[in-house]
Amino acid sequence: MSIKDVSSPLLLETIKIEEGKIHNLSYHQARCDKSRQSLFNSTDRLDLNAIINVPQTGTYRCRIVYNKDLHSIEYIPYTPKKIERLKIVPSNIEYSFKYANRDALNALLDDNKDVDEVIIEKEGCLTDTTISNIAFYDGAQWFTPDRPLLEGTMRAKLIDEGFLKTKEIRKNELSDYSQVALINAMIGFKTLNIDAIRTS
Repeated sequence: MSIKDVSSPLLLETIKIEEGKIHNLSYHQARCDKSRQSLFNSTDRLDLNAIINVPQTGTYRCRIVYNKDLHSIEYIPYTPKKIERLKIVPSNIEYSFKYANRDALNALLDDNKDVDEVIIEKEGCLTDTTISNIAFYDGAQWFTPDRPLLEGTMRAKLIDEGFLKTKEIRKNELSDYSQVALINAMIGFKTLNIDAIRTS
C-alpha cells in the first residue's frame, strides 16, 4: 500500500490491544470502511486485522493513520489519563470523522486548564469530551447524547448491546442524572459523580 499520498485528510483509528487481544476490531473496521467510502469514494477495504502486528504482553494504544491508504501504524504503551474534573464549554467545532488533526479539540482543552477535560456544548446540546463520548445515568438507565461530535466505536457497541439509549441532553437537565461516564476505545466506560462537572 502507498504511504505517499498526503493531499487527502488523514484519519485515525485508536485501537486497544491488551495482553495480545485486539478489542472491538469489527467496530473499528466498520468506521474505517465508512470513512474511506464517504471521504474518498474508496471501494476497497483497508484490512485492519491484516496490518496489526499484535504485541503479546501489556496494554497498547494501536494508532493507525490512514486516508485512501495506510500511512502509519504505532504501538504506544498505554497510560490512562487522570480525569476527575470536567467543565461544559460551548463550541461549534466539527469532528464528524476521526481526523488525525486534533488541533481544534486540543485548543479547547488548552483554554480550560483548570479542569481535566471539557464537555463540548454545541447548539445547546451536550455532545462529547475532547477524547471521548459521554453518557449520563438517571438511576435506571444510561443515556448518551443523540448528536455526538463523533460516533465512537465503544459507544456504538454499547448501543448495539442495549446498555446505552440515545437522547438529547442539555446542560440544564444535569440535575436529572447522578453519574456521568466517559466512553472510548481505551478507557472503556469510566464513571464519575455528576458533581464532577462544572457548568460555568
